Amino acid sequence: MADTSQANKERNREIARNEEAKQITGSIRVSIWAVALAVIIGGILFTLGWLSLR
Repeated sequence: MADTSQANKERNREIARNEEAKQITGSIRVSIWAVALAVIIGGILFTLGWLSLR
């Protein structure tokens, strides 16, 4: 019985580690998209401003 309980605890720990890794990867992916979008919008606004001054 103790072996089964210990095996379940270890399995749950492994699942938790995997979920944490997925969450970190997802957060990084969202951050990259946010930075890319900000750069694109900034570039568009810069170009529009530059063209309006010409």
